[in-house]
Amino acid sequence: MSNLIYLDNSATSFPKPDVVYDFMRDFYKTRGVNPGRTGFDAAIETEELVFETRKMLMELFNGDGDPNRLTFSYNATDSLNMVIQGIAEKGDHVISTKLEHNSVLRPLYHLQMNGFIEVDYVAFDGKTGYIDPDDIKKAIGKNTKMVVMNHCSNVIGTVQPVAEVGKICKDAGVMFIVDGSQSAGAVEVDMQAMGIDVFIFTGHKCLMGPTGIGGSYVMENVTIKHTRYGGTGVRSAQKTHLEEYPYRLECGTLNIMGVAGLNAGVKWLQRKGRDVIHNAEMTLWEKLRSGVQEIENVRTYCAHNEENQNPVLSLNVENFEAGDVGTILDVDYNIACRTGLQCAPGVHEVIGTDKIHGTVRLSIGPFNTEEHINLAIQAIAAIAEMRKN
Repeated sequence: MSNLIYLDNSATSFPKPDVVYDFMRDFYKTRGVNPGRTGFDAAIETEELVFETRKMLMELFNGDGDPNRLTFSYNATDSLNMVIQGIAEKGDHVISTKLEHNSVLRPLYHLQMNGFIEVDYVAFDGKTGYIDPDDIKKAIGKNTKMVVMNHCSNVIGTVQPVAEVGKICKDAGVMFIVDGSQSAGAVEVDMQAMGIDVFIFTGHKCLMGPTGIGGSYVMENVTIKHTRYGGTGVRSAQKTHLEEYPYRLECGTLNIMGVAGLNAGVKWLQRKGRDVIHNAEMTLWEKLRSGVQEIENVRTYCAHNEENQNPVLSLNVENFEAGDVGTILDVDYNIACRTGLQCAPGVHEVIGTDKIHGTVRLSIGPFNTEEHINLAIQAIAAIAEMRKN
């Protein structure tokens, strides 16, 4: 592990900053109690940390001012299920895109399969990797309830024109739900400027927190019906689940260790500077992109320049299965990456890799170095040379 070249940061950032590990351990040892249930000092201190984290994330995403509308869940998939199912009503029309992760596709599919909603999926340009906002506009009909799309593709790294889509949605009176799993902590998120009604995030990627923590910020104009019920520690005699936030989307005891780790991760990100980290990662991405594109028999997808891009590169080596390339990188070169469809089958349908079992995805994080990238380029060149011989 000490020699591991980790290029799978789109799956989860690794390693985490030392301060995240240290704070999680120390906080949980001293204040790992249940917040909001009683009034002893440790519980009050824990509740203060939870509220501080809500406020910090609300400000990071530029929500509309109420930290309690920042709610925590297991992860982005968990929040997407609550939000999509909590907004959709029978007969609604929903617009999404071919760029989506299964955390969006499957909740929509199950609602559609059960005859509850209609869904249209807007394609993206298979050469550039971006949707055309006008295609969203054209798809909006009389019964369109919401547009659900990701901010950044987990397969090809393209950062989508969400501000343009947000304006279209606002003009049409349609709710705009954004999956920020790959963008939160990486690029600017301004819910007010971008016209985003609900922003979904996960803690374990660019926000540098642990797994098992994520959530959403819900703007004041949005109504989400309950899909879960349970204890909140507040007004226990009431038979129905509470209407107000954060309790509306939170049931039971929070993942306190996860919140603590997320708190430390966001503070580390802010100290280092989000743009500083992103620019350094994109410098490495450009080196990786230009290096592998010079290798004969290697094909990259939607990787032309650094503009509106996250440090994610998908490629294939001619006459190699993507999975085999990943295995060789792991076993022979100690390089960790992701292969296959990356839980986003629609992307692969558009770029033409669905029939060849996907791509090899290399995703860069804040702890990668120029040496890591040089070794990855050399390894891919060696694999391509193997097939020639």
